[in-house]
Amino acid sequence: MRLYDTARRAVVDFRPGPVVTMYTCGITPYDATHVGHAATYAMYDVLQRRLVDLGHEPRCVRNVTDVDDDILRRARELGVHYLDLAAQETARFRADMEALDMLPVASEPAATSAIHDILGFIGMVLDRGHAYQAAGAVYFAVGTFERFGQVSHLGRGQMLALAAEHGGKPDDPAKRDPLDFVLWQPSAPDEPAWDSMWGPGRPGWHVECSALALRELGTTTVDLHGGGTDLIFPHHECEAAQSEAATGEPFVRHWLHAPMVRYEGTKMSKSLGNLVFVSKLVQEWDPVAVRLALLDHPVHEAWDWHDGLLPAATERLDRWRRAGLGDGALDEVRAALDDDLDLPRALVAIERAAVEGAGIGAAAGLLGVRL
Repeated sequence: MRLYDTARRAVVDFRPGPVVTMYTCGITPYDATHVGHAATYAMYDVLQRRLVDLGHEPRCVRNVTDVDDDILRRARELGVHYLDLAAQETARFRADMEALDMLPVASEPAATSAIHDILGFIGMVLDRGHAYQAAGAVYFAVGTFERFGQVSHLGRGQMLALAAEHGGKPDDPAKRDPLDFVLWQPSAPDEPAWDSMWGPGRPGWHVECSALALRELGTTTVDLHGGGTDLIFPHHECEAAQSEAATGEPFVRHWLHAPMVRYEGTKMSKSLGNLVFVSKLVQEWDPVAVRLALLDHPVHEAWDWHDGLLPAATERLDRWRRAGLGDGALDEVRAALDDDLDLPRALVAIERAAVEGAGIGAAAGLLGVRL
């Protein structure tokens, strides 16, 4: 199998051992699952299915960020407890994943379950001289880590702009460097707080995933780490830096990112009101057709969701079901997936076999499409 690696900026061999450790960044449960989320997890789901097909045991961890700026802000707006909001939206997310027939993950830990682990992790980073305390917070000092930028390969100006866009507060006067990022921060009066040797507060966004990955997977180096391309910087860049600073070992062998999904050419966002929610789609359409529509795109290019996708996917699914079960196109689909998860090529192979009257149940099943 060959896959594109974000950090190496090339398609390279992916040769894991019998057990494949994987970490995919999960949801911040303050709103419903939209097709961008679903497309990301569908891509990693197909990868896991092919790894199982090859005889591997994928061990995938997908976290739930149940405490951070976004969920606390949303809970404040709604006048509800942040954990109640998290529980409600996490349940809806899991129902959406089940409807789309996603493989169960090995674990789905919440950030709030790992406060003890996070505190220990921050202590490791401090002990190794890669962090400092200021104004009641603990910051990671990017200047102490020579490989900062190894994942994103961005220039300093680009990093500063993205840090500001994603709540990194480069203008924080307590920072030694505007790119330094918070590991532990004081809580606002209406926010949850945990005791620590640096004062009461709560974890920063990035540190949660590092602590959970190390705890849940039991290894300092993860075979494959993923998420949407919007997480490359700052989230994954900061994760890599702090993890390697803490352990002294490489954090990730292979970085695989899923492309962004637009709605008819426009970025999907809550403010624009153009989010397409999975829970609504699976009520109105066959969930198998929804899954099929989510897979019908290249895995390294941003793409557009539009209203014609589901009628077309429904027609395709009907053709495939008429073709019935069998091993038609299976070898072609395996070869396509091994060639950097070439989903369009895999779909074309199955479509061709279905039109020719060959049973294609096994090939469709490799994509998680049940006939």
